[in-house]
Order: sequence, then structure tokens, then C-alpha cells
Amino acid sequence: MCACRVRTPVSYCILPFQNKIRSLLKVTGLAAGVFSAYSVCRGDEKFYNNVFMPIVRLIPPETAHDLAVLGVKWKLFRPPYQDTDRLRTRLLGMAFSNPIGIAAGFDKHGEAVQGLQLIGFGFVEIGSVTPEPQPGNARPRIFRLNEDKAIVNRYGFNSEGHDVVYERLRECREQQPPDQRVALGINLGKNKLSLDAIADYVQGVKRFGKLADYLVINVSSPNTPGLRTMQSKSTLQTLLTEVLKARASLPANEQRPILLKLAPDLSEEDLREIVDVVRAKACAVDGLIVSNTTIDRPATLRSVNAGQLGGLSGPPLKHRSTAMIARVYKLTEGKIPIIGVGGIFTGEDAFEKIEAGASAVQLYTSFIFHGPPVVPKIKRELDRLLEANGYASVQDAVGKGVDKYLA
Repeated sequence: MCACRVRTPVSYCILPFQNKIRSLLKVTGLAAGVFSAYSVCRGDEKFYNNVFMPIVRLIPPETAHDLAVLGVKWKLFRPPYQDTDRLRTRLLGMAFSNPIGIAAGFDKHGEAVQGLQLIGFGFVEIGSVTPEPQPGNARPRIFRLNEDKAIVNRYGFNSEGHDVVYERLRECREQQPPDQRVALGINLGKNKLSLDAIADYVQGVKRFGKLADYLVINVSSPNTPGLRTMQSKSTLQTLLTEVLKARASLPANEQRPILLKLAPDLSEEDLREIVDVVRAKACAVDGLIVSNTTIDRPATLRSVNAGQLGGLSGPPLKHRSTAMIARVYKLTEGKIPIIGVGGIFTGEDAFEKIEAGASAVQLYTSFIFHGPPVVPKIKRELDRLLEANGYASVQDAVGKGVDKYLA
């Protein structure tokens, strides 16, 4: 009798193995997803620098920017860090838990104020906000210079307008008790086709006095035609006189500090004239922001995007802005508070600007390149530098090294 062996089809043998592989991949994928989500939320610096941010840089810059604002708005990023007493400082009559702020340009429409506070910023500046909604310049309008860790942007004051931003910020402020709110700056711009630029700024002061902790007159962006000419002496005198009159017309509890944001491309003569203007009683602003982006293109730039039109920010701007802070501090004899901006990627960069004369500093480009972990990193490094140099506070260090930063 012939016994026939019944053969099991190969597919039946492989099927259990395939199921095990699928299960393993699902578990591994889930674990990787959980780990990644935890690393992103908690601000793991190595994960951001080695994994997350390289992936982000594969996304078109403006899309990545919009997604970043959305993530901050949803409060997805909460890097752990407790500000030390040494980092606490006072500026414009307010107490800041630390001197590191986010510059205008990231949260243009006031969508992510509370999320930025959770990331660890000591103050948040939104905008620029224009009276009427406007789309800004045509896309593409932001370009990464990866080799230089820099950005060129030509947004052109894209804004949802006063009314939309006001209502959004009003709701945001009402959600928190006053003693738990981060200090809020509102950066004001003019509409591209406005027939009365000064009236645009006056309108902004009157509109946002109730909500802001300080207001910024931005006449230094290179991306709105004719805007920078408002830094000329006669125009600036008229502008600041009218702006300060508008503030004085408000109820006392809505009269906020007003700062002027300057371009880094001013000549020495222009800078002296501006300082003369802001020291006059009728034009006496409460502070200066130094500086906006530059239209200059240093010969050291390596990226193919270096020739794009717009304002350049990041490390190529660092030394220029620091030297300008020192010059302004000298010219004003340290009597007008300065917020320093331009190429701050490390605690040492922040420390240099403070020693040059800045009472606080703001980030933008480093936040785009390194994500939320850069904020606690800079604060840790700054705290160590203050201690190592014998400063008990940020205020103790302001202007102490001004001469060595003068260009």
C-alpha cells in the first residue's frame, strides 16, 4: 500500500510568519510614534537636531512655518525648564521671568501666545498687524539659507487686520488671570496701499492699547515699499509726535509703552538723527528694538538663496546688530531701553547683546532652525555666563561691555 504524504501549501506556512512580522511592525511603529511624540513635546534637543528638524526642512518653508504656528497654538511643545532668579528682569515697568522673547514675524496673527509662553519665552511679540487685512507679497516669499543657518523673507506685512487680531487676542487674554499672562507686545505696520501711513500707526495705538503690554512702531521692514523712508528725521518726528499724542488721548490704564524698531542698514549719521529725534520730549518713545532684518548680503554667504530679495536674518546679521546696539546705547547714554534682535542662537549670543546694551533679546531664526529646545538651551547658557562673569542679574550686565562691541 502506498502512503501519500499530504503537503501543506507554502503559503500556509508563511502566513503565520507574516502575521508576526506585521504585529512586530505595528508595535515597533507605535512605540516609535509614542517616543517621537514624547521627544517633540518635551523638547529633546538631540531628537530635534538629529531627527525632527531635518525632516521639517524637507517641507517648503512657509508651509513649515504655518505648521509650526499651528503646533504651538495647540500647545504641543512644552520643554521643561524653570527660570532662575538670575534670569528674572524688569523692563518697561514690567517684570519678566527671563529676558528671552520671540520676535515679531513668527506669530503674525496672534494665534499662539499661550503656546509660546509654555515654551518658555519671557515675553511674546506678535505681528506686524496692519489696519486692514492684506495678503502680503506673492509666494514663494521665505527662503532657507541652510548652509548659513539664515533666512530671507519678503512676506510684506501679510496680516489678518486689526479687527480679527484684536478679537483673537481679547479672547486669549480673558482665558488667563492677569498675573499668569506672558508680557505681550504688538508690532504695528501700515497697509501697503495706505494713503496715510501715519494714520495707520495712530489707529493701531488706539486699537490695541487695551490689550498690549507694549506697542512697536515698525518702520524698518525692507518688504513694504517706502516704509524705511519713514525713518528719515522729519517724517519720524511727525510720526512719533502723532503716535504719542494718540496714546495720551487714551484712558490712563490703556497708555502702553511705545517702542521704535530700527533697520540695521542705517548710516551713522541716520542713526544719530534718529537718536536726536527720540530724545526730544515730543517724540520720546519708551524703548528701541535693534534691529530688523538686513538688505545687505555679506560675502561670506554660501547658500544659493543668498541672492533672493528680502530681509536677511540669522547669524550673518549677528555682529552687525550687536554693534548697532552698542552704538545706540552709547548715543542714548543708556537712558532708553533696548531690545536686541539678530542672530541669537546661543546663550553667548544673548549675553553679548546684553553686555552691548540690550535689556532683553528676541529670537526668530534660531527658533525656526532648532525648534522649541533652543529656548531653554539659550536660557541655561545665559544663566551660566551671567554667573561666571559675576552678574547677579540680567540688569547688572546691561551695557557693561559696550566698548568692546563698538564697530
